[in-house]
Amino acid sequence: MFFHNPLFLLFIPFAVTVILYSRAASLSSGLKFSTLRLVEGVKASFKLKAAGNLFLLRALSVSLIILALARPQSPIAESKIESEGIEIVLALDCSTSMLAEDFTLTGRRQNRLEVIKAVVKDFIKGRTHDRIGIVAFAARAYMVCPLTLDYGWLLENLERIKAGLIEDGTALGSGIASSLNRLKNVKAKSKVLIVLTDGRNNTGTISPLAAAEAASALKVKIYTIGAGTKGLAPYPAKDFFGNTVYQPIRVDIDEDTLQKIAQKTSGRYFRATDTESLREIYKEIGRLEKTTIEEKGYLEYREFFPYFLIPGLALVLLEIILSNTVLMKIP
Repeated sequence: MFFHNPLFLLFIPFAVTVILYSRAASLSSGLKFSTLRLVEGVKASFKLKAAGNLFLLRALSVSLIILALARPQSPIAESKIESEGIEIVLALDCSTSMLAEDFTLTGRRQNRLEVIKAVVKDFIKGRTHDRIGIVAFAARAYMVCPLTLDYGWLLENLERIKAGLIEDGTALGSGIASSLNRLKNVKAKSKVLIVLTDGRNNTGTISPLAAAEAASALKVKIYTIGAGTKGLAPYPAKDFFGNTVYQPIRVDIDEDTLQKIAQKTSGRYFRATDTESLREIYKEIGRLEKTTIEEKGYLEYREFFPYFLIPGLALVLLEIILSNTVLMKIP
């Protein structure tokens, strides 16, 4: 047995002290006689003794009520709590090609990066016990957010990702290598990297396939996603008068390399051609990557407070009845 609110137990000695003090104060306020010869040899009756010790009833009742407030309880049986927890790094391409508006969001045409951020936000909100980090890459890679369980802070950092903030290009190998640096010293049974890009590796000093070999050695599974419609995609530009016009650009995703990266690490390659397929891809990865952690715990408890509260209230009622009837004291 243990107490759910053990701090209430501290009130028991305080309450008993107050009751004893109030009794001592009441004894000193009786009638005074010049001599006790008239009552010498007279034995105190049971009724008189009971009336003098009625304070014990009050002290006991108050102690029982305080014990009830402390909520004594005992676990009924040991239960098992299952939770899921893995280490995930999200590597997102933020090159200027991500500004192509071949996806839609809430019924309106939107650029790839904004749609991807919205889908990734839902993916993060769908996790519970996973540590998640974010790496962004263009011509070079940088850490947006380290591995964390603080999803609120993670989502704030996700919003900071913008296309064109760093040198343009697609350093896919650097993006993978930077992500592996976040996972290499992590002691976890399952480590996952989700890489999303809309192009092919065209800059950086690290080969994507060499980075995939390193991931395999570190036992990091890589899921690769190629984002972009097939054929031509509308790309926003400004005309001579400053108006937004759209120019068709060819979608150039190196699917062969992305497939090889996934194969080398026992992962999978996905192609997202619209917002809905992108959502389904992240949902599928979410279903694939679930590691069960079994913990011992106690979900159900037996409450004992009624066994203290009811007798305590009964004793209070008994004291009130006795002090106003058979054990009434007349000053």
